[in-house]
Amino acid sequence: MTTFTHRFVEFIPEALEEGVLYISLTYGTVSHRCACGCGREVVTPITPTDWKLTFDGETITLFPSIGNWDYPCRSHYWIRDNCVQWAEDWSDHRIKKAVAQDREEKSSHYADHSKDRWKSTNDGGDRPSFWSRLHHRWFR
Repeated sequence: MTTFTHRFVEFIPEALEEGVLYISLTYGTVSHRCACGCGREVVTPITPTDWKLTFDGETITLFPSIGNWDYPCRSHYWIRDNCVQWAEDWSDHRIKKAVAQDREEKSSHYADHSKDRWKSTNDGGDRPSFWSRLHHRWFR
């Protein structure tokens, strides 16, 4: 498979068709079957620290690349203008380094936003907000 079509949906269907990007703007998610043909479901959350989606009125581009490191296929590709562009295979060391960097960027991003929110809602106490505590528990 070298191209995808796209469908804007509210809910991602339980059964995904091959070659279709399902885009839920409501839930900030794009899902599809792996481009290698293995049939695995790939979920790309659209958030400030995950993937970015561009829709030019005709095609979809996702950034950054999609690396299915936890799947047996270990496929790695870009989706640009609905087309699959295959990327190089990554070593286990490179994957671990990228995962650690991603985790650090997420932690930093959400810690910074939590501080901003805390400043605007803090009643003068020193206790972190519920969301800050939850984030700390799950993302550290």
